Amino acid sequence: MTSTSKSRQRSSTVSSTRRSFLQGSAATMATAALPSMLPLLTRGAQAQTARQEILSGCHWGVFKGIVEDGRAIEFAPWEGDAHPTPMLEGVRDSIYSESRIRYPMVRRAWLEQGPGADLDGRGSGDFVRVSWEEAIELVADEVTRVRETYGQQTIFGGSYGWKSPGKLHNCKTLLRRMLNLTGGFTSSIGDYSTGAAQVILPYATGSIEVYEQCTTYEILAEHTDLMVFWGCNPDTCSQISWLVADHGAGVGLEMLKKAGVKAICIDPIRTETCDKLDGEWIAPRPQTDVALMLGIAHTLYAEGLHDQAFLDRFTSGFEEFEPYLTGASDGQPKSAEWAGDICGIEPEVIRSLARRFAEGRTMLALGWATQRQHHGEQSTWMLVTLACMLGQIGLPGGGYGLSYHYSSGGSPTHNSPILKSIDDGAGGGGGHSVESTGSQVSIPVSRLVETLLNPGKIMQFNGKEIELPLIKMAYWAGGNPFAHHQDRNEMLAAWRELDTFVVHDFQWTATARHADIVLPVTTSYERNDIEQVGDYALSHIVPMKKIVEPQFEARDDFDVFAAIADKLGKGYEYTRGRSEMDWIRGFYEGAKIEARAKGMEMPVFDVFWNSNEPLAFPLEDEQKYFVRHASFRDDPILNALGTATGKFQIYSRAIADYGYDDCPPHPTWMEPIERLDGPTTSYPLGIASNHPRGRLHSQICGTSFRETYAVQNREPCWISTQDAAARGIADGDIVRVFNDRGQILAGAVVTDKIMPGVIRIQEGGWFDPENPREIGSLCRYGDVNNLTTGIATSKLAQANCGQTGVAEVEKYTGKPTKVEVFSQPVSTG
Repeated sequence: MTSTSKSRQRSSTVSSTRRSFLQGSAATMATAALPSMLPLLTRGAQAQTARQEILSGCHWGVFKGIVEDGRAIEFAPWEGDAHPTPMLEGVRDSIYSESRIRYPMVRRAWLEQGPGADLDGRGSGDFVRVSWEEAIELVADEVTRVRETYGQQTIFGGSYGWKSPGKLHNCKTLLRRMLNLTGGFTSSIGDYSTGAAQVILPYATGSIEVYEQCTTYEILAEHTDLMVFWGCNPDTCSQISWLVADHGAGVGLEMLKKAGVKAICIDPIRTETCDKLDGEWIAPRPQTDVALMLGIAHTLYAEGLHDQAFLDRFTSGFEEFEPYLTGASDGQPKSAEWAGDICGIEPEVIRSLARRFAEGRTMLALGWATQRQHHGEQSTWMLVTLACMLGQIGLPGGGYGLSYHYSSGGSPTHNSPILKSIDDGAGGGGGHSVESTGSQVSIPVSRLVETLLNPGKIMQFNGKEIELPLIKMAYWAGGNPFAHHQDRNEMLAAWRELDTFVVHDFQWTATARHADIVLPVTTSYERNDIEQVGDYALSHIVPMKKIVEPQFEARDDFDVFAAIADKLGKGYEYTRGRSEMDWIRGFYEGAKIEARAKGMEMPVFDVFWNSNEPLAFPLEDEQKYFVRHASFRDDPILNALGTATGKFQIYSRAIADYGYDDCPPHPTWMEPIERLDGPTTSYPLGIASNHPRGRLHSQICGTSFRETYAVQNREPCWISTQDAAARGIADGDIVRVFNDRGQILAGAVVTDKIMPGVIRIQEGGWFDPENPREIGSLCRYGDVNNLTTGIATSKLAQANCGQTGVAEVEKYTGKPTKVEVFSQPVSTG
């Protein structure tokens, strides 16, 4: 009997008892939901052909969905948003884009020949449409087969990515909930955004810091003399937020400009933030930030500009670091001349930076790109060390901040309750830090490819050893690994080790195209949820209302996982008998109790839900004028940091004990495997794979908004006027960018806003191989991770190196084939 016949037989022999149970459960849930949903249904029927304005929220902000005849015609920014993003049009188009996944689909070879069939054929587009009933059964049966054959740890619960905000429809948590309740899985630790920083910072400052509040913009505007944006571009990056965006960074930047705060932007690219603040642009070679920081630190020390009193009272380990800084331990002073040779900045400019940092109140705002590099731990640690030497940490307007570019860090926190969320079945939520694992077996998140290729290998990680598990099935919902992971061609080879790859999504991303089973799910705008506004501000609670009905055969992730859990005997445990609105109402009622304890009374749920407005919370002076580490500075004993010494640690005895050859016990310049003008580099151009301005990582790349930035329907490649002229490249040309790892086509943007020797290709472009069966095939659209390295930052953090890469660019003289990834996959049979 063929696999197809077996699966058809399994589908046809589902017991009548189970079918009756499912029907009964559905009827019970529908009845339970009826009282709260009836007014909405009634209004919907009455206004079916009328114009409606429906409030909702998303990563891009609070908005009103304008609906006519059941179709969303506009996503209009909420009037309370002072800096709405133009990307809302792309968000709306994601509902209707050509790349929309319409039906449950199964790769033909997998369906007909079984798991592991024709692995080279993944990505070639040969899918077969199946019913939802059969799709659910196929997934449930495969989860059972893999667990029984290989063990529960051989299922990897991926779902890493930005998914959707919302306390119920968090597909990462929902996936883990299903896997935890039905038997277990291998999970991941940490994230791609801050993988190195969130591991090194607990040793240096006592917490992960990167997702914690910064000194507020109100304080900066009043007290800061010099704002240093080091690889930090809030004007672009804070268009989006992990929760619902409040765009408070736009307000904050306006405050800085109005107050006349001087800005220096240290970046290979003249950023939008630099332009907005009329800032001074200093462009070091990519991946040389640690050397530049050391050159500044050396000048501070040599000229007596450092704050020894602060170092003595609030830090530990400077006495171990000082011999390295001066060269007493290795014979090489980390002078401005030494640093200039590495980073390409004139020594006198480096010395001037040190003096300017020390002469007034200075805030060092560091972005995360500097730690997404080989030895990325060192840049964050050295930035904190530099701030310690300046001695301004805990003073109004001084010190350092690690979140000014992320979700509008620095926007003051309101006095609001916290909305709880659905849990993952093991007591965890939907966080994304190194402290959130979600299962008993976990690997560093960016080491999945290494795990697939090396099962049984012993990996060093943060002072421990991890035995990499055998993985035979990967399950992804709400993420796009074929965008966010580095070294795409190594990844393609690793993916051939999987028997089965299951993906939930609403668009035919490269990840979905490389799946064996593809389940079409709803966008955030086709279901109801609830969320808070502003990751740091927490200024409002917003009802994330359904804007339109689900398109084609899309279903909510919650319903899909509930159905799979039911097949595996855990249906009630998964849903707890609650409907979508039951869960949402419960989250709100929990916050209402907390608000009452704070002396505030929130309206009853139905009034809140039907108001069509966000629910606002007050801002008090204590939080409006928040200064990070002020309490520590006031009393370093009573408010000790969470480090081993209770102080900022410039030297870590714990890291020294690990004995890692790629992560010393104090901040250190370490030559990366490759960099612009580096001693081991064979390609002439450094790659800046920055956060995109016109999308959220890979989200909305597959929509009409792409037309606002694409060049000949390819991802833009910024190149300096000097480098373009040397290669005979004109603005708007199609170019081939290549190195030993891969090759892509892109569209040239010739500009003087990028330093010579560097090209900029935004991360998140959709992978579109010309020949999906051939590893190393030309990517037609321009996925930069064909070019970046997949190695780890170090044995300490095992984080990703998305900013490590060099390449060459040439004008493309061939006839470029059509980009296919933004359309429906074409079946070959």
